[in-house]
Amino acid sequence: MSKYDTNLDSYFKLRENSTDFKTELLAGLTTFATMSYVLATIPNLLSGAGLNPAPLLTVLILFIIICSVAMALYTNRPFALAPGMSSVVIIGTTLSETDMPVEVAFGLVFLSGLIFVIISFVGLREIVVKAIPASVKISISAGIGLFIALIGFKSSGVIVANAQSNTLTFGDLTSINVLLFLIGFILILIFEARKIRGSMILSILIVTLIGIPLGVTTVPDRLIQIPQFSSETIFRIDILGALKPEYLPWIFTFFVPDFFGTMGIILGIANRANWLDENGNMPEIEKCFKVDSLSTLIGSFFCMPVMTTYLESASGVEEGGRTGLTAIFTSVFFALTLLLTPIALMIPAVATGPVLAMIGIQMLSSMKNINYDDPTESIPAFLAVAMTIFTYNIASGLSISVLSYIILKVAAGKAKEIHVSMYGLSIVLLYYLYTLI
Repeated sequence: MSKYDTNLDSYFKLRENSTDFKTELLAGLTTFATMSYVLATIPNLLSGAGLNPAPLLTVLILFIIICSVAMALYTNRPFALAPGMSSVVIIGTTLSETDMPVEVAFGLVFLSGLIFVIISFVGLREIVVKAIPASVKISISAGIGLFIALIGFKSSGVIVANAQSNTLTFGDLTSINVLLFLIGFILILIFEARKIRGSMILSILIVTLIGIPLGVTTVPDRLIQIPQFSSETIFRIDILGALKPEYLPWIFTFFVPDFFGTMGIILGIANRANWLDENGNMPEIEKCFKVDSLSTLIGSFFCMPVMTTYLESASGVEEGGRTGLTAIFTSVFFALTLLLTPIALMIPAVATGPVLAMIGIQMLSSMKNINYDDPTESIPAFLAVAMTIFTYNIASGLSISVLSYIILKVAAGKAKEIHVSMYGLSIVLLYYLYTLI
């Protein structure tokens, strides 16, 4: 073993974790391949909030690298970070329709991150976990999943708004965009069924290439370009404006999927890697929360939605990745894309639509854990999902879910199951609903 290998083994404890340099390299490449779709989807979605995709892509790549390396060095876990798709969709689509300034949106991301930081560093994780009922946590994520899927279908013209009937309906199913969407979606289904790594990015690349002769994909003048930077992605944040009462529910809309999503992802991956102890806990999980929360807090100053640990990190673990060296290699591959930003920006929205639809489908899987035999649990869960879609507003789905949960528990004589903090939250949510009248 060379001195170089010895140093790596000493720092990342490769042999102790039954892995080696080559395994970590392949695991890092696998994680990169499965989550690289963010390079195409996130800038496209955030452009809906008036953000310039080119400099935003540069900042996105830099934050993926910085946050993933921080996770690797501080925790020695193979977790990669990037903006959570739910927060990306909220900022890129929902908030633009509510006339909320984008500066306020990132102020809300900051406040969400601040809550997460306090919980992570003060040790309040268990209290928060117990305060918000499981049915609400699960259904909010599922509702956001359906919302993301709807965005994917709409961006490709598969689903359109019918002004006459005031409903959603099929678009022109004979259009080129719909055809490309179907090709991309079917490709993802086939790749997933065959367990082919990088199914989403492969679908994006194939649809993008097919779109060139069809005039859907615009080929850039150059494929290699110096990374673009712009001051418009720095300090576009209004924290004081985000503190207005009518915006408070949005803080929870950002916080809940981030906090509980991160917890679920980390514990799920840890279970696959056999890191959990006899009580189902992962040693030093607080370190992961600290990196995750600080990433969100700092990222809000640079137009980054909620930074979170990505589920796609599980693909690297499945390939044998067991240490922070996997996340380091993932970051290296993302760094290589800095000179290839024109390629990422040429990807049309129709190529990312199938990916959004598939992500939404995957997020629905958590609904299997709802107790449907107990109406005080199942009804709030249903309302969270239904009202998110019917009102086209995630905050409304959260509000109705929490309020119905409290009413049903009290009516059923189960008030003891309600955490005292839920009553305070209900006042804020009632005020939010009042502002919609």
